[in-house]
Amino acid sequence: MGHMSEDRTKERVESTAWWPKWEQELGEYINTCERCQKANRKQGNKYGLLQHIEDPKHPWETINMDWVKDLSQEAKKTTMPA
Repeated sequence: MGHMSEDRTKERVESTAWWPKWEQELGEYINTCERCQKANRKQGNKYGLLQHIEDPKHPWETINMDWVKDLSQEAKKTTMPA
């Protein structure tokens, strides 16, 4: 279950409940909401810039790997040939 924006959530809580420091605590809760952090993750340049890789001069001088992260449980049961 999600929640509304911080302002709308505060309006809703203000009309139905009260406790000391409620506004500060509610703001902290909303700003650290794990679900919101994942959903509102910043997109874009997450990693460094692409750079030219020198051609190897000898076999096995360089080894490259591709990493795949955050696969669903279903995807983990599937193999992908290289």
